[in-house]
Amino acid sequence: MNWHHLVSYFFGGAFLANAVPHLVSGMMGRPFQSPFAKPPGQGFSSSTVNVLWGFFNAVVGYLLVVRVGSFELRSTTHVLALGLGALLISLQVARHFGKFNGGNEPERS
Repeated sequence: MNWHHLVSYFFGGAFLANAVPHLVSGMMGRPFQSPFAKPPGQGFSSSTVNVLWGFFNAVVGYLLVVRVGSFELRSTTHVLALGLGALLISLQVARHFGKFNGGNEPERS
């Protein structure tokens, strides 16, 4: 096992996790923040842009996980690297997008 394979799986997990909100929002016909919005990462992009961006992220994630090394789903090390990448990007974007969508300070009843 080469260490750069684990780095690839880590970033593959990040790209795969990042694909989810863009694809879901786009497929629901809802605008969502993307790097192509004005200002980037803060303004909203169209649902079509989000589907394309989400699909791009899914393709890059696939390439990083499946085409680099030999990813083994039964390997704890491989799965941990992928899962850690997915978890960290998920927490980061939750905090970032929470500023714009009210997720950081939800109303309490």
